[in-house]
Amino acid sequence: MTQTLGTPGIHHVTAIAGDPNANHAFYTETLGLRLVKRSVNQDDAGVYHLFYADDAGSPGTSMTFFPYVGARSGRVGTGQASTVSFTVPAASVDYWAERLAGRGVDVETGERFGDAVVAFADPDGLPLEIVGREDAPAGDPPAGPVPAEHAIRGFFSVDLSLSDADATIDLLEAMGYEQTDGDEASHRRRFEADGDRGFVVDVVTDPATAQGTPGAGTVHHVAYRVTDEEQEEWRGLLREHGLSPSEVIDRKWFRSVYARTRGGVLFEFATAEPGYDVDEPRSSLGERLVLPDWLEGRREEIEAGLPELETGAPTPE
Repeated sequence: MTQTLGTPGIHHVTAIAGDPNANHAFYTETLGLRLVKRSVNQDDAGVYHLFYADDAGSPGTSMTFFPYVGARSGRVGTGQASTVSFTVPAASVDYWAERLAGRGVDVETGERFGDAVVAFADPDGLPLEIVGREDAPAGDPPAGPVPAEHAIRGFFSVDLSLSDADATIDLLEAMGYEQTDGDEASHRRRFEADGDRGFVVDVVTDPATAQGTPGAGTVHHVAYRVTDEEQEEWRGLLREHGLSPSEVIDRKWFRSVYARTRGGVLFEFATAEPGYDVDEPRSSLGERLVLPDWLEGRREEIEAGLPELETGAPTPE
């Protein structure tokens, strides 16, 4: 099949958390993202699915979580997306280093491939980074504690930690990624797609890294942006690479295909449409529990089984 497909980059990243209230406070109050969707894990409706993003919930900005109360901690390692990086304007890097440190978050500053990087972790230990870029998109910052000029603009990249990267690199290249840089000392190779948000994937093959185990503080899957019209072509591409893609699954806010890569990382291919405002107005995104139609008949049971979520609106500082 002639390769005609390509993704501009990440659609969303979904990770596992523990306490939903600590998770919510960190991503809205500390990082200044907006809770744009409060729902449940459609495969385990007793657990929230919380979506944090820019003001509109734009593809390429949405960090989402399954918070399991009392979840054991996972181990970040090979076979996982090990680090999630957000982009901000280059001039905002010092602001973020000071903001995070001032809130008791351990930070480490440095540089990678010419970009200033602030490394830290969320309350469950999920490795995160702020990456300063001169070409950071203007974005759609939400009102809240972080001034608009310093706000996170969406994703910059994910790291894929792999023990054997060849098959995954072949797949990334078929998805439209091209290698643009590398660093032998850190066992890191950079791949870029033709987008402006979440367009970077760093493949890391450090032999000293242990196998990852799922749990709180680890990534569940990485989703890439695709179109509705191409979903069957994507399924065909995944099969060509020896993978077993799912059928197209309706998640209400997007339609998705899933496949676990040979490196062990679960990839999702998600559409932009219909979007997070298909079932509630943009002005009130995330303010109530929303369920897909096929779970609505269980609302009373589902609400009774979920922990209370304290979601006071973040206020400017």
